[in-house]
Amino acid sequence: MDYIFHWNVFLQRASEGVTYLDWIISGFEVTVTLGLLSWVIALVLGSFLGVIRTSNNKWAAGFGGAYVELFRNIPLIMQLFLWYFVAPEILPGGDRFKQMNPVDQEFISAVVCLSTYTAARICEQVRSGIGALPRGQRNAGLALGMTAL
Repeated sequence: MDYIFHWNVFLQRASEGVTYLDWIISGFEVTVTLGLLSWVIALVLGSFLGVIRTSNNKWAAGFGGAYVELFRNIPLIMQLFLWYFVAPEILPGGDRFKQMNPVDQEFISAVVCLSTYTAARICEQVRSGIGALPRGQRNAGLALGMTAL
């Protein structure tokens, strides 16, 4: 392995005043922002839906189950295409979305897609965590005056 890597390629200009390293750093910033924003939204939505799935209300639990079945059974790449191409056509306010900057359109679609997809998985984790509690702990909570929703 006597190959010599030319690391100075990152400092070469890619376009006016911008180097390849600037592009990499910019892409890293967008990736981290997209991931963190999607994760926070998914955590809130998934936790809420997970608690709803354990409730005694038949309609609420059914809604949570339908949400999980829908978003877990459609492949992620298909959901990304649906959120980017189909949702603006059928949702109100889609014309405003289509007139936005294309980079912003892509970012918003990716955040919504990753959030809804990950929320379905978090929902199942919360539901199974609540379901794993022994019956005695549930009864102890009810004896202390807590409610079961």
